[in-house]
Amino acid sequence: MFDRFRYKFMQFMQGRYGADKFGQFLSGVILVLIVMDLILRMPLLWWLSLILLIYMYFRMFSRNIAKRYNENRKYLEITEKIRNSKFGCWFGNLTRSLSARFQNFIWRMRNNSQQRRQNAGYHIYKCPQCGQKIRIPKGKGRIMVRCPKCGKEFKKRS
Repeated sequence: MFDRFRYKFMQFMQGRYGADKFGQFLSGVILVLIVMDLILRMPLLWWLSLILLIYMYFRMFSRNIAKRYNENRKYLEITEKIRNSKFGCWFGNLTRSLSARFQNFIWRMRNNSQQRRQNAGYHIYKCPQCGQKIRIPKGKGRIMVRCPKCGKEFKKRS
């Protein structure tokens, strides 16, 4: 089902501009404005963040690729000195590191859910001596389990 949705979305996005560095900057500004609005309770910040959000999505779904490309190029020209400074390099490394950690977290969550579905009829236990994971079928009562790695035997309920 998810693959079908992704395929439909890819078809929808064909011929549209999509995300770029200026869009990423806008999303960061929107996030900061929303947090500031939560703290300061200023309606102006909420409206400004809403307008920027609409503009960001307008740019993303736009079919005028040349105009959006020029907007992004101007943004990159303006921010070039900041991005090439020591602060820019440090900030870029930080954001890449956080992005990689977030992607790793998503991958682990997806992998865990797939394993749960595959192991629906089993219990997973860890060996108390070496920590090896052992899969035991459900519904067998109390049984003696032998670790295949270290040979330790222990009782578990299946």
